[in-house]
Amino acid sequence: MSNQVQTVQDLYTVLKERHSVRSYDPSVRISREELTEILELASTAPSSSNIQPWRFLVIDDEKLKEELVTIANGQKHVAEAAAVIAVLGDLESYNKADQIYSKTVEAGQMTEENKNAMVQRIVQMYGRLPKDKLHNINLLDAGLVSMQLMLIARAKGYDTVPMGGFNAEKFKEAYSLPDTLVPAVLIAIGKAAAPGRFTGRLSVDETTFWNSVN
Repeated sequence: MSNQVQTVQDLYTVLKERHSVRSYDPSVRISREELTEILELASTAPSSSNIQPWRFLVIDDEKLKEELVTIANGQKHVAEAAAVIAVLGDLESYNKADQIYSKTVEAGQMTEENKNAMVQRIVQMYGRLPKDKLHNINLLDAGLVSMQLMLIARAKGYDTVPMGGFNAEKFKEAYSLPDTLVPAVLIAIGKAAAPGRFTGRLSVDETTFWNSVN
């Protein structure tokens, strides 16, 4: 069996085995080195204009996780999990465009002239958008990086659950977030103490149109 076929089969397994888990083994810890690796791999996700607006606030302190339960509307698994990763959207992420596209130049994939033109377009375009429009763009990108993060975690043997049910204002206050950082989703990560429950799925025939919705 070729390595390519084996990789595809492994991906299928990861996709099938990923479930939202709401009960974690509190004795399991994940090193910051491994969490960093997960975040690095997740950050290869696509984003609008490649400005990567996601920012991660990793909460692995026991006391802080306990305090987070109230902010997360009483979801006790945030305290049991090894860590909770808050995915935040940076409303001024376009200011890092030069830093990002300079790496493309260094890789020989873009000229300095083209980079400067690209950065100028990005800063002008995103800099003129209202905050609510920027937030909507960031939410899409946060969803992309979050899904990739959860699949990578599953591939490494960990379990996760994404949570939109939390008080964003209280979260911002608790962690003194600047106005430019807006919480998008919380992701608990750890080892399941009980399997994720079965969740039914609509079939492709029930969700898919071909060429027309009529």
